[in-house]
Amino acid sequence: MSSASINVSPRKSRIATAVFFFVSGFGFSSWASRIPTIQQNLHLSEGRLGAVLFALPAGLMCTLPVTGYLLRRVSSRYTMFTGAVIFNLMLCLVGFTTETWQLVVVLFFFGCSRNLFNISANAQSIGVQAMYDRSIITTFHGIWSIAGFAAAAIGSLLVSFSIPPSWHFLSVCIILTSLCVFFFKDTVHQQPQPHERLQKTKFRMPDKALLKLGFICFAAMACEGTMYDWSAIYLKKAVHASKEMATTGYAIYMVAITLGRLTGDKLAGSIGVKNMLKYSGLLILTGLLLAAVFPYTITTAVGFMMTGFGLSCVVPMVFSMAGKIKHMSGGPAIAGVSTIGYFGFLIVPPAVGFIAEAFNLRWSIALIALFGALITWLVSEMKD
Repeated sequence: MSSASINVSPRKSRIATAVFFFVSGFGFSSWASRIPTIQQNLHLSEGRLGAVLFALPAGLMCTLPVTGYLLRRVSSRYTMFTGAVIFNLMLCLVGFTTETWQLVVVLFFFGCSRNLFNISANAQSIGVQAMYDRSIITTFHGIWSIAGFAAAAIGSLLVSFSIPPSWHFLSVCIILTSLCVFFFKDTVHQQPQPHERLQKTKFRMPDKALLKLGFICFAAMACEGTMYDWSAIYLKKAVHASKEMATTGYAIYMVAITLGRLTGDKLAGSIGVKNMLKYSGLLILTGLLLAAVFPYTITTAVGFMMTGFGLSCVVPMVFSMAGKIKHMSGGPAIAGVSTIGYFGFLIVPPAVGFIAEAFNLRWSIALIALFGALITWLVSEMKD
């Protein structure tokens, strides 16, 4: 019996892990739903906003070696809980920023905490998956998306009532932190393997078995980051939708990604993981091109919906495949793939702002669509 399963109820551990995924999704989507408001309050152009948004993935990348180090030495449950609490606190502070430099600093630490939180939560999900005979991995990400959709809907409602981000984020922080404290006791007692604790402390890039998964993850995370940061702004600036419709467009994307993740395990079992990843790339390519070529409310909403379905299962499947690498346990393997994948969050969303400043947002979205083609090509090159 593994250390992950000692004195742990599979059902309670599954619920607890799902709650932490909910916290992650709700907190991050709460931030994303208010980006247009924050941009307006701080009088940021697309170019300056792109530079500001760079701080979040920069913090995320800077913390990757720390997360890998921790997951090789202590239970992922402690890293997850610590990251979650700091994550909620940083979200709260975002709402109280009044200067651009303040937002940059807070977003940097928001990214740091998000990395600690998300990678350790994915390690927890692999520990729970080991307790079940059937696939349940994408349902955790489905919970993340349900939370994201709920947060986007609430954000849209609060925008319509002109509730400031400060009160919005403070309330979210209190509720989410309370959930973390209550459900922590049921998380998986997942310990690193003994030989991993004795390895050198230097963080290592993933080996050849993980590189291709990392590049697929990079492309998917580049598209996800772009949708989180720019979808509402695209609807507002390029499509000229109302501010309520701009937030609703983001919610449409979240509905699609949620439905895709809730049905992903069953669909992957029917057509195979490789075929599903190929089709996912094609959906991303088609959806983003549709939004870029036809910048109207209906076509953009349909394009965002297709993109959501395409992106829904790529990262969960890649993390699940990484967690099955025989010579590494789940946490370090995911951290290795994330080292490559999170460069998508680091580089691409800020670049969208710079491209939009030089050309326009339609060009930016059209270029991002090419990552969908890259996913399909990389999957086609994978050995069965």
